[in-house]
Parts: sequence; C-alpha cells; structure tokens
Amino acid sequence: MSKRDNYEMRTEELILPILEEMSFELVDVEYVKEGSSYYLRAFIDKPGGITVNDCEAVARRMNELLDAEDFIDESYIFEVSSPGLGRVLKKDKHFKQCIGEKVEIHTYRPIEHTKDFEGILKAFDDKTITIDEENNERVFDRADVALVRLAIDF
Repeated sequence: MSKRDNYEMRTEELILPILEEMSFELVDVEYVKEGSSYYLRAFIDKPGGITVNDCEAVARRMNELLDAEDFIDESYIFEVSSPGLGRVLKKDKHFKQCIGEKVEIHTYRPIEHTKDFEGILKAFDDKTITIDEENNERVFDRADVALVRLAIDF
C-alpha cells in the first residue's frame, strides 16, 4: 500500500466518528501534491448540502486529531469541503446513488478519437461502467477510466 493510500485510510478512520456524530457523510479523502504543497482533503456531505460552518466545525475537530496522531511525514494543508456540483464518483456507493444521473467520463487514452464522454449512468460493476449516450449504450472498462463525475448542465 502506498504512502498516499495509508494517509487517506488513516484520515478516514479518524474522521468517520466525527462525521457520524454530526450526521454527515464522508464522500472522499484525498492526499495530493499541487505545486510545491501537499493537501489532505476531506469531502463531506449531508441532505440539503454542506455549509461553510459545517466544514469549519469538522476541520476544527479533525485538526486536533491530526496534530495528536502526527502520522503524515510531510507538511501539508488540511481542507474540509463539499464535493461540489460536479462531484467525482469513486466508490461503488456513489455510483449506486447516481444511477440514472448524467455523468461525464474521461478516459486515459482516446476511444474513437476522444477521451471525453457524457451520458446517463445505467450500470456498473467491479470491471465496467455503462452509460447511455443518446440511446446508444457504451460500456467502459474501469481500467480505462481516469475520472467519472456528475455532469453539470447550465
């Protein structure tokens, strides 16, 4: 398991009891390097949406735990955020919640000369993701998919 995976897993273990107490859902945790800085981000949600005050309350409690546990070697910035309108779908529970919703799929390599697809999420399993592109069913191997997110229609 990579260092990143360990950091994300340990962060999930620490934040879940806080979120359960507050009746919030953990959508995702990510540990990434952007420019010269590392970021540890927790994305949370609740029915009706997350507010800035919700994020602040979770961040205050989590910062105390992160300082006490001190399991991340590098210096980093901890952020708590809403997953946003165009939320990324990573876990099976997120895919299940979004069946019937319009999604964007970005692939690692071009398929039929494009890497960007959009359609209604129809099905998924551990190996594939199926969307309906204007009455044309398209099945993607999960290994070929770089990103799946809810589509935003303006």
